[in-house]
Amino acid sequence: MMRALLLSVAVAAASPVAAQDIAITNAKLVVGDGSAPIEGGTVVVRGGKVVAAGAGVAVPAGIEAVDAGGRYVTPGIVAAFSRVGLVEVDAVPGTNDRAAARTRFSAGLDIAPALNPMGSPVAVNRAAGVTRAIVAPSGSSNLFAGQGAVVDLGDDMAMVTRPRALQFVAFGEDGSAKAGGSRAATFLLFREQLLAARSYARNPAALAEWGNDAMIQRADADALVRVIDGTTPLFVRVDRAADILNVLGLKSDFPALKLVLVGATEGWLVAPQIVAAKVPVILSPLSDLPDSFERLGATQSNAGRLKAAGIDVSVGVFDDDDAHKMGYTTQYAGNLVALTRQPGASGLSWDQAFAAISSAPARAIGMDGAIGSLKPGRVGDVVIWDRDPLELGSRPTAIWIDGKRQSLTTRQDRLRDRYATPQEGALPKAYDR
Repeated sequence: MMRALLLSVAVAAASPVAAQDIAITNAKLVVGDGSAPIEGGTVVVRGGKVVAAGAGVAVPAGIEAVDAGGRYVTPGIVAAFSRVGLVEVDAVPGTNDRAAARTRFSAGLDIAPALNPMGSPVAVNRAAGVTRAIVAPSGSSNLFAGQGAVVDLGDDMAMVTRPRALQFVAFGEDGSAKAGGSRAATFLLFREQLLAARSYARNPAALAEWGNDAMIQRADADALVRVIDGTTPLFVRVDRAADILNVLGLKSDFPALKLVLVGATEGWLVAPQIVAAKVPVILSPLSDLPDSFERLGATQSNAGRLKAAGIDVSVGVFDDDDAHKMGYTTQYAGNLVALTRQPGASGLSWDQAFAAISSAPARAIGMDGAIGSLKPGRVGDVVIWDRDPLELGSRPTAIWIDGKRQSLTTRQDRLRDRYATPQEGALPKAYDR
C-alpha cells in the first residue's frame, strides 16, 4: 500500500498539469491594484501569464472561455507573512521546521529545502483562495532567523517562486531575549553582525583569520552582505513605537537597507517617521489589544491610520496560526472595511483592503511586477468567488495558479466524505489519490 502511495505521488510530480489558455468573462473583475471592481470584465491568461484584463477585452479565438456569471474574479491572495510549507503539525517536532533553535547558523539559514509542497496546509490555504505566500522562518539560536522565500500553493512539487527572498529578524521583546536580555544588546548585536559582514565583503580572507572569535559564520556573512547592499529585503518584527524609530534609524548606518516592518502594533504613533523613511508595513488587524508592554498602544484603527498617512499597508496572518489558516486574511481585510462604518474608527475602503492582501504584499517583497494583480505580464493566479471575497463565509469556486486549474479538495474534505456516512462492510482504500 505504501509503495502504491509513493508511486502515485511520484507520477503526480512527474506529470504536472499544463498551463491553460483561458478567458474568464462576465466577471466583477478586481485587478488588485487598489482600483474599483469592473462590472462585466474579462481576464485573459495565455502561457501562464495575464495578457489582458478589463472591460471590453476581446476573447481570442480558439481559447477556452469561462463565464463567471457576474461573480467576483480576483487575483489570488498573497499571504504577506506565513509559515506554510514549514509546518504540518505544530506539536510534532518532526513536522515543524519553522525554527532552528540549536544551530550555530542564523542569517545564512535558507528555508527552501525545508518546504513541503505535499503538506496538508498547502491545500487548505489554496482552497481558501491563497495562491502565493511570503514564508519566513520564525527563529534561530541567534538574532537573525534566516532567509525566507516566496512560494506558490499549486498542486505540484515546484513550490518555490523565489528562494532567499527576504531576511527575517525580530526586535523588541523577542529580539532582546536572543541578544542577552535587553534592547540595548539587540541593537548592538545587530550592528556588530552587519559590520562584520561588511568587513567580510571587503576582505573575505579575514573571516578565516578571526578563528573561533569570529562574530559571524561565513554563510551568515554572505547572507547579510545581500541585506547591507539592499539586494535582500529585511523583514523586521517590531511593535513598540520607540523600537520602530530605532529600527528606522538603522538606515543612517546602512542606507541601502530595504526595511519592511512586520507587526508595527504601535506604528500609528510614529506614522510620520515611517512615511518619511518610505518603509512598508505588514500588520495583523487582530493585534488590537494591549496584551504586552510593547503593545500598549494597540488599536483596531492602526491599519486605517497608517494608510491615511500614506504608508503602504499589507494585511497578514501571524501570531495566529500562520501556517494553517492564512485564509483568515480575507476576513481580516473585510473587518477593516467594516471599520469605516464605525464612528471614530479608521479602516480601509474595499479597494484598499483587497490591495492590502494582493498587490501590497507583492510590492513589499519587491515582486509586484510578477505577482499580486491581474495586470498584463503578471502570473496567471486567478480566483472566482461565490460572493464578495471579503465577506465572511465566501469561498472560491475555481482557482488557477500560473494558468493551471487547481483542485479545491483538501485532505479534510476527503476524510469528511469517507466517514460522514459510515456503513457496514469493507473500508474504502486509505491511500486513493
